[in-house]
Amino acid sequence: MIVLGIDPGLANTGWGVIETSGSRSRCLAYGCITTPSTDALPQRLSAIHMELQHVIGRYTPVECAVESVYFGTNAKSAFATGQARGVAVLATADAGLQLGEYGPGEIKLAVVGTGSADKAQVQYMVQVLLGLEHEPSPDHAADALAAALCHAHMRSGARTLGAAL
Repeated sequence: MIVLGIDPGLANTGWGVIETSGSRSRCLAYGCITTPSTDALPQRLSAIHMELQHVIGRYTPVECAVESVYFGTNAKSAFATGQARGVAVLATADAGLQLGEYGPGEIKLAVVGTGSADKAQVQYMVQVLLGLEHEPSPDHAADALAAALCHAHMRSGARTLGAAL
């Protein structure tokens, strides 16, 4: 099964594609869609949508995991992230992908073993779990791969991937 993971953001939307077979997963590709703050909002959202459509067309995932929006103290940032997330969900719906939505803590718990893991811990565990030569970068792409791993693993009924090592 091929799973697309998305870490939505207006400035940076991370994406990662994994292939799973049983309890094994391997990375097919990952990247980050960056939109300049000097561009108008509609153009930024359109760029995210088009790039995700390209990724979906190229890797033909059957399911997608999207990180839910974290509502911290910055409402403006959360609103912008929510718009990018909406565009990501639209791109997956256009392609007919099954969608799983996970909070940041859920993803960290599944991949690292603790919901309070920091970015470096997530990057390290994604590298280990996917057998990558180096930690995936930028961290937005690592978070997207972590979302995809979380989705694949949750479908298998297990609680954490880190415990499987």
